[in-house]
Amino acid sequence: MPLISQFYGILIYIYKELDSKHHMPHFHAKYAEFESVYDFKANLIEGELPVKQRKLVEAWTMLHEDELNAAWIAWNESGEVIKIEGLR
Repeated sequence: MPLISQFYGILIYIYKELDSKHHMPHFHAKYAEFESVYDFKANLIEGELPVKQRKLVEAWTMLHEDELNAAWIAWNESGEVIKIEGLR
């Protein structure tokens, strides 16, 4: 589960989970003891984050949707890890 981005204490991980329970491209966002799973359209699939961090993750996702898709494909097809810039 490589770390592909981080910003404001939020860590973004991508997993090889093509046969997982989520059955769609997604990423995991972790902040302190919180963890959530999002699709690449910023829809929450499961979990929770504090409101401020949730809004930051949603904004970041909307800015980087194409990069997330490229990172997902690269990771699942070849194991290549593509880093994505965090919010500043």
